[in-house]
Amino acid sequence: MAKVVEHRSGALDAERIRKDFPIFERTPHGKRLVYLDSANTSQKPRQVIDAVTDFYERHNANLYRAVYELAEEATAKFEQARARLAAFIGAPDPSCIVFNRGTTEAINLVAHGYGRKFLREGDQILLSELEHHSNIVPWQFCAEATGATLEFIPLGEEGSLDLSNLDRLITKRTKIVAITGQSNVIGTLPPLRRLADSAHSVGAVIVVDGAQLVPHNRVDVTQLDVDFLTISGHKMLGPTASGGLYGKREVLDRMDPFLGGGEMIMEVHRDHSTFKDPPHKFEAGTMNIAQEIGLVAAIDYLEEIGMDAVRDHEKELTRYAIERLTDAGARVFGSHDPETRGGAVSFWYRDIHPHDLAQVLDQEGVCVRPGHHCAQILMRVLGVPATTRASFYVYNTHEDVDALIEALGKVEAFFGA
Repeated sequence: MAKVVEHRSGALDAERIRKDFPIFERTPHGKRLVYLDSANTSQKPRQVIDAVTDFYERHNANLYRAVYELAEEATAKFEQARARLAAFIGAPDPSCIVFNRGTTEAINLVAHGYGRKFLREGDQILLSELEHHSNIVPWQFCAEATGATLEFIPLGEEGSLDLSNLDRLITKRTKIVAITGQSNVIGTLPPLRRLADSAHSVGAVIVVDGAQLVPHNRVDVTQLDVDFLTISGHKMLGPTASGGLYGKREVLDRMDPFLGGGEMIMEVHRDHSTFKDPPHKFEAGTMNIAQEIGLVAAIDYLEEIGMDAVRDHEKELTRYAIERLTDAGARVFGSHDPETRGGAVSFWYRDIHPHDLAQVLDQEGVCVRPGHHCAQILMRVLGVPATTRASFYVYNTHEDVDALIEALGKVEAFFGA
């Protein structure tokens, strides 16, 4: 406990924060719950759970379509959520925020509504070898439909992007640069403003997969000058199926709708329809109302802690985890410098397959993620079929890292490695 108490002198008190999360009352297999899979989905504080419950108990109604009090309350809360999310990422106006289920749907929206409308045969979509499948597969669909080609920024030393030939990668053929804001596997933090400036210099747009970036860092889309940023609410203490897409308003105005249906229309005729202005043009049907309202409670929670404190806490945990894993004989992928990476730490341990490793760790109450992490291209670059990933958030402590290392010792004894 001494290490945890020592860390309390810093930015946040993770042990106190844990008390806000009911799930940590669980004792899987009779052990203290050590949740190291927040890059997959974060746990939810009582404040978020209560916000969702309060909506269903007191305000439940559909949006926009009625004039009675419940519907007006629901609509007001939903639009307040849009404004809160916009402010959280530095968006200039709430109309720049499109609500949907999160990053996967948001990237598909851009690939369909922007990519399929504006790309032509021979145009280039530039990705990187770090990307999650959610930032690859939609662009493959888009390229197949338009005749555009996919190119990839290669990985450089210690998991950074090799930008030594950036002027050859981003050319007049480049129309879309789609890049992760923070790797979900090795934590790499690409230089987003540099990439945005390069993209804009040739008239391209930049799409940032913010699924890992937004929950763990202070983000200002105006300073970054990105055209699109995706937000996954469930990775930032919010409910599943919350979050959405930030887009520059002038770009959203030019795009086609992604889904057709109720509420996104102005008029429907027999042979054509007209559509509302953004963001409603992209929000067909009944939205995830309670989820987005719950996301406000998550934003409130994070802002009370302070995003700089969140980042500082994770840097310290990442430093400690990499140090202890390396001492234990694990191969840790990516940079070992916490200043240049996020808190998703992937490793290979003594030639034990990650799935076998994770199953034994589970018996010790330690939750990690084994597999390719929806990043098979990156796995091939790293030369492994899979990794074990430990990922951290505001409720994790040095004690959690110590529990992981202790459990690895039991894995080694179990397999005789």
